[in-house]
Amino acid sequence: MFEELTFVHSTDGVDYEELAELLRSVNLADFNAETRRRAFEGSDVVLFAYQDGTLVGCGRALSDGAYEAALYDVAVAPNLQGRGLGRYLTQTIFDELEGQNVILFASVGKESFYEKLGCVHMKTGMAHWRNPERMRERGYSD
Repeated sequence: MFEELTFVHSTDGVDYEELAELLRSVNLADFNAETRRRAFEGSDVVLFAYQDGTLVGCGRALSDGAYEAALYDVAVAPNLQGRGLGRYLTQTIFDELEGQNVILFASVGKESFYEKLGCVHMKTGMAHWRNPERMRERGYSD
């Protein structure tokens, strides 16, 4: 299905400026390349998709290695969205976290993407935001 893509499960050789731009292009939080580097290199599971050497998709997860994990920063370049790459990236990360509960917060309006992958809404989900007013403005909390 994705024969023209190369998948990498390591941060070795990642161009973090390119990564920051990909995440910016899909309206995920606007962090600089150094912050993205720290986040991805500090993650337990990472996955990058390249097409002809260009970064076109990514995702990462934190995990305790036993029963709890959190999914972050799943993104697909806008020109490749709707072809199943996001589903593939997410499912591959879920597979690497087999046997663990995985939590996430979806971008506002993208919840149905995760529902199709078996995710359900939590009744007791809570957050301690570093910038609560901004998150309220963006629709992530009441």
